[in-house]
Amino acid sequence: MIYRVRHRTTYTYEDPVSVSHHLVRLTPRDIPGQLCRETHISILPAPAVTATHDDYFGNIQTFFTLQEPHNSLIVEASSELEVHSAKRQVFSVSPPWESVVESLISDHSDEGLDAYQFVFGSQRVGASRELADYAREAFPAGRPLLGAVLDLMRIIHRDFRFDTKATEVTTPVQAFFQKRRGVCQDFAHLQIACMRSLGLPARYISGYLRTLPPPGKPRLVGADASHAWCSAWCPGAGWVDFDPTNNCVPTEGHITVAWGRDYSDVSPIHGVLLGGAKHTLDVGVDVVAIQ
Repeated sequence: MIYRVRHRTTYTYEDPVSVSHHLVRLTPRDIPGQLCRETHISILPAPAVTATHDDYFGNIQTFFTLQEPHNSLIVEASSELEVHSAKRQVFSVSPPWESVVESLISDHSDEGLDAYQFVFGSQRVGASRELADYAREAFPAGRPLLGAVLDLMRIIHRDFRFDTKATEVTTPVQAFFQKRRGVCQDFAHLQIACMRSLGLPARYISGYLRTLPPPGKPRLVGADASHAWCSAWCPGAGWVDFDPTNNCVPTEGHITVAWGRDYSDVSPIHGVLLGGAKHTLDVGVDVVAIQ
């Protein structure tokens, strides 16, 4: 499947901004099953210089600085991607989840060390006994890891409701756990927190969903906006994605942009401003299959 993805972000400032520095993560990654054929980032007002490089997690970042007064900022990223269906996992064929927890402690391979860093708490996702207890419905003793993570996804989808007005971008995972209502970011953070509370690696994925569903298929929650889901690490299978907001295993309709420990590692646009006072934000996302 070939997609054209457009992400437009507009900031309008109450007072002029004199200087601003920004980091943009809107270029989709090249990963198995996904190839970014081309991408272009348009910025108004146009900065004199931009710079692009990969961050610690391999996400593509674009930096720019505006050193002239401006009352608005428009950042638009347009990409063309080739995405193929991921190979379906056999969720009953994976190691018992407890053995994965135990093996990570002594696994000094590059893959094991990379996975182990996603066991620990991060800025927005902390482990807790309460979340470990909640997750144990899906994690009885000896349960194959991937089957357990799949059930945890279903349980979260069953117990929580999508509500765009219930939380904010800074809402802690514990507050979402108490409210039982929130957005895709909250669903992903909760599943990650539950897995880490059991000692399992889990990472946060930022991306997009296909805007129009295939014929006869329901429209997924999160289309027309940035989306978020999570990924669990399994020895022998690598990283396997799960979307608790939509209770599904991502396929070619999910487009990966970036991953990290939580949202703070992969926010689409992050900046430091001098001046500006209050501002309004408008975001538009369009994902269209063109072939």
